[in-house]
Amino acid sequence: MKKCVECKGNVVRKKVPFFMYGVKLGDFGAEVCDKCGDEVFDEKISDKIDEIAKEKGLWGLGAKTRIARYGNSLTVRIPKKIADFMHLREGKEAYIHPGDKNKIVIEA
Repeated sequence: MKKCVECKGNVVRKKVPFFMYGVKLGDFGAEVCDKCGDEVFDEKISDKIDEIAKEKGLWGLGAKTRIARYGNSLTVRIPKKIADFMHLREGKEAYIHPGDKNKIVIEA
């Protein structure tokens, strides 16, 4: 039986759901560790996932931005592609909180 490179657990082949930005792209065959849960997709499956993400307009949504000053506060600009994906509009209320020391979570 194949062993996991991360934890040495047993690896089994099964279908698993794949999500990108909260959107399910489908169920795909993967090698999954029964101990740590690590999922590995082969190149053909990875290419298929990329293709579906591109078709759904999810490919390339991540973007770098700069933090700016606005009065005594700091602001973060949200790129148009992300705003459109999340249906954000000026004046819409959002809740912002730290996810951890290196992550800001904005919930619309």
